[in-house]
Amino acid sequence: MGPGPSDAHPRVLKAMSSPLIGHLDPHFVQMMDEVKDMVQQTLLTKNELTFVVSAPGSAGMETCLVNLLEPGDECIICINGVFGGRMVDIAQRCGAVVHKINTSWGEVTNAEQVKSTLEKCPNPKLVALVHAETSTGALQPLEEISDLVHNANSLLVVDAVTSWCGVPLKVDEWGIDAIYSGTQKNLSAPPGLSPVSFSPRAVEALEARKTQVQSWFLDLNLVKNYWAGAKRAYHHTAPVSSVYAMHEALSLVLEEGLKNRWERHQNVHLHLRRELESLGFTYLVKAEHRLPNLNSVYLPNEVTDEAQLRSTLLNDFNIEVGGGLGDFAGKIWRIGIMGESCTKNHVNMLIGALKEIL
Repeated sequence: MGPGPSDAHPRVLKAMSSPLIGHLDPHFVQMMDEVKDMVQQTLLTKNELTFVVSAPGSAGMETCLVNLLEPGDECIICINGVFGGRMVDIAQRCGAVVHKINTSWGEVTNAEQVKSTLEKCPNPKLVALVHAETSTGALQPLEEISDLVHNANSLLVVDAVTSWCGVPLKVDEWGIDAIYSGTQKNLSAPPGLSPVSFSPRAVEALEARKTQVQSWFLDLNLVKNYWAGAKRAYHHTAPVSSVYAMHEALSLVLEEGLKNRWERHQNVHLHLRRELESLGFTYLVKAEHRLPNLNSVYLPNEVTDEAQLRSTLLNDFNIEVGGGLGDFAGKIWRIGIMGESCTKNHVNMLIGALKEIL
């Protein structure tokens, strides 16, 4: 019940144990097509350039930025936690000029901040921000900012690692140009793959590059031919067992239904919130910007050693929760209710253990 990986469904674990086949075997190529289609369905997008990077979510972040940014490009990056800061690091390694919008951890970037920064940098190549900040549990509103970005003729890049398949995420409707996620959060598949999707506008920017993409492995000019058509250009050896698992996990999402899944995460969150608050826990993030599947909370006043309490939970009750990062290290817990870990039974087991320990 930490910030990920979440528990996997038995069907996903079983899929991982299937015999290996070649990564260009016709059956595996068909499975890749099906995975691409299911990623499009769950991201609510018709983007043709939608595929899965054979590496975890951080590689998805790098894929979006290294393909869109060239040396000297200006960009705006919103920082309200660890992962906005990581975007800045990657963009600077691309040689881009980065304009930062800094917001206190636990809060979200507002449209006025973006508007003000666009007045100072009116023509950025892209504006990037984190939809669900895993380090704080803050859920970022996107639609108003998306309008501002596109009015500036810029691209909107979104980190959806902790929001995909857990809360509403509408790529086409919200005008997201490049987006990446990970498999180990609300999808409840093993870590190690990163779904990515590029809008037609983002593809145009990619094709108009004057310089080579600095990463050979993540260069979409090469990778996209591996995920397209019956005759695929060999690029790398795909992680076959991980794709098996992702295929099964996506099938489970669509069987449940996206809206039902979003509602389940919200309902279990409300149950968890009531129980935690009754024990003296308080939330870091304001209710209107609270990510339901990643609950960042301050501990009751009587708890003087949060690390010891987490250790007792893990060793005596087999329950894992996450500690704080950065300035919140030692101050908060990050409790995940994601995918297969998002059940009232998980919450009840956690609360029962906490009552006994406290």
